[in-house]
Amino acid sequence: MLFDRETELVIDQGVLQEIRFVPSPNCNERPEAEISLLVIHNISLPPGQFGSASVEQLFTNQLDWDAHPYFQKIRGIEVSAHMLIDRTGEITQFVTFDKRAWHAGVSCFDGRENCNDFSIGIELEGTDDLPYTQAQYNQLSRVTEALMRAYPAITKERITGHQHIAPGRKTDPGQHFDWDLYLNKLLNSSN
Repeated sequence: MLFDRETELVIDQGVLQEIRFVPSPNCNERPEAEISLLVIHNISLPPGQFGSASVEQLFTNQLDWDAHPYFQKIRGIEVSAHMLIDRTGEITQFVTFDKRAWHAGVSCFDGRENCNDFSIGIELEGTDDLPYTQAQYNQLSRVTEALMRAYPAITKERITGHQHIAPGRKTDPGQHFDWDLYLNKLLNSSN
């Protein structure tokens, strides 16, 4: 669902209200840990192709592995993110924020390993080598503001890219992600 900029997003019981929720089985209970990190990713399936249902199918274990040759490379993986923001700005949530989504893999932030334990993962439909859309930045900023209200341990300093918590292994959201534009859009600049 798309929102105008003035509408404040609300999180209730770990769910962003008034958006599409498609539950992923690729999650589990968090250890006793405060949610204190936001990780930005990118994804497109097949790589560089947008607007298909393949990402949703991957996150819900319904991807037809034979539908595209690339899918053989990822056959059988079980991954998820808390949410996806597509190129038009539409948001889909897959895992409630109180659960541990399987998005970060082997990772470390500020000396602490296993970032899935204490982070929220947001996927942007995209690639490392293409700019993101204005609609994605707008929605990502609005979602981030809602997350910062609901989980005050997430501050601007605790927002990072997958590439930063898994260097050498991951490169997303990539060189075309405009960190300055995104962070400057956040209204909650005191954090």
